[in-house]
Amino acid sequence: MLQLLITGGPVIWLLSLFSLLGLTVASYKVWQLFGQLKLNDTAAPRAFKLLEEGRKPEALMLINGHQNPSAKALSRCLQLFSNKYLSLQQTRDEAYRGARLQAEQLSSHLRILEVIATLAPLLGLLGTVLGMIEAFRAMEAAGEHVNPAILSGGIWQALLTTAAGLIVAIPISVLHSWLERCTERQIQSIQNTIEYAFTLNSQTNSQVKGPAHSAAKEASELA
Repeated sequence: MLQLLITGGPVIWLLSLFSLLGLTVASYKVWQLFGQLKLNDTAAPRAFKLLEEGRKPEALMLINGHQNPSAKALSRCLQLFSNKYLSLQQTRDEAYRGARLQAEQLSSHLRILEVIATLAPLLGLLGTVLGMIEAFRAMEAAGEHVNPAILSGGIWQALLTTAAGLIVAIPISVLHSWLERCTERQIQSIQNTIEYAFTLNSQTNSQVKGPAHSAAKEASELA
């Protein structure tokens, strides 16, 4: 490996740094999404089931302090519903503002992987071009006493950077696509959570207002 680094020159060194950076960022994102934020947790669906059964205190206990983005979005919605000083539109705006902050957290650092996956093949190609230039320059300097080994060795060293660029770019590109897809699915889940929370809240308010309106109408008729 050390010999390859020496042979490939600065381009190989830079690609090695890209590889290390990409693996570090990818490892951090996997830990963040599935360790810290617990994307695979089912707290929000379980809380919705409790809410549908009218067990709001138990639902709040289940999602209170939870790190899952959907659970946090649902918890924030329930807190906003309890604020009597906010209109329905203000409540919706605040819920989506919090969702945008969560989306920004979920997608953080993914651009680094995208840049590495884009630049690595280009750097490999640049190294190949520079290597070919050097090989032909050496062949020209040899004049009539051209040794085929000079050209073949130069081409081998030049193509090494292209291979290194592809070796770095392919796994980083796969990791970026997978992490981006996980993020997109979670953002969509947050949006669905907020919309369903508002739907359940509207249904609950209608059920509360219905009996109250009937009671008021009966009282007016008796009077």
